[in-house]
Amino acid sequence: MCAMCVGSQSEFHRELKQLTGVEACQCRKARIQRNHIACALLVWTRLKSNAYRASKTVYQIKHGMLSSYLIEQLKHPSVQMTLA
Repeated sequence: MCAMCVGSQSEFHRELKQLTGVEACQCRKARIQRNHIACALLVWTRLKSNAYRASKTVYQIKHGMLSSYLIEQLKHPSVQMTLA
């Protein structure tokens, strides 16, 4: 196997695990695990295409999305908290 292929394969595996939570599935049924992996692959594909279009890394794209979400939730919480 060529060094370029091994490098990109390990990069893919690392990004998939770090960005999508593909290892977080605790389901025992194989079908549910396959669905979880498929959803994680779709998320990674979307992050990768957005990163390519924006000329950023997938980590920068995810951080930006999380930052935007956190700022919006702090300004306008979707779940109201009541203090006792």
